[in-house]
Amino acid sequence: MAGVRVLGVAGPKKAAKAAPSSGKSARYYPADDVSRPKHSRAKKHNAPKVRASITPGTVCILLSGRFRGKRVVCLKALESGLLLVTGPYKINGVPLRRVNQAYVIASSTKVDVSGVDVSSINDAYFARVSSDSAEGEEEFFANDEAKPAVVSDQRKADQKKVDAAILKAVDATPLMKNYLGSKFTLGKHDRPHKMVF
Repeated sequence: MAGVRVLGVAGPKKAAKAAPSSGKSARYYPADDVSRPKHSRAKKHNAPKVRASITPGTVCILLSGRFRGKRVVCLKALESGLLLVTGPYKINGVPLRRVNQAYVIASSTKVDVSGVDVSSINDAYFARVSSDSAEGEEEFFANDEAKPAVVSDQRKADQKKVDAAILKAVDATPLMKNYLGSKFTLGKHDRPHKMVF
């Protein structure tokens, strides 16, 4: 086989495969077409990058949502790319919540959060609990008043635990409590593009 050269075939292994067969056709033909998986251009999605200015302990300003204008402490970045932040709740009323980093201004102010344990809090922690009682059409139209949001005891306990650790660090820094409690606002002559946060 070493002396045989088949045109259009590169190496000896490929030449052996491309060598003419003995003339017999294959005895087995599949009844159905064998389905091959289609090639996908979608790559494995990596975790989103978090801005270098946002690290655990960074004081951030929320730009949208219910708590816009509030200053919060960033605790960590979650796997989904969202930031885990808290007010602390006792100072400005912002609970443990996830925030998209696009709607946040990171300031240069830092709070020491080395004593805060948030390892148990992840994206699944914030999953909504589906109500067991499926409402029928009658009940849906009968109850016009909105149901109050019920905060679980687990969430309340976690909030207290996290706040207690952060408040120690906040109280150690002068005026930090007042800074976190104040809202960020822009006046008539403020130039946000010239501000250093």
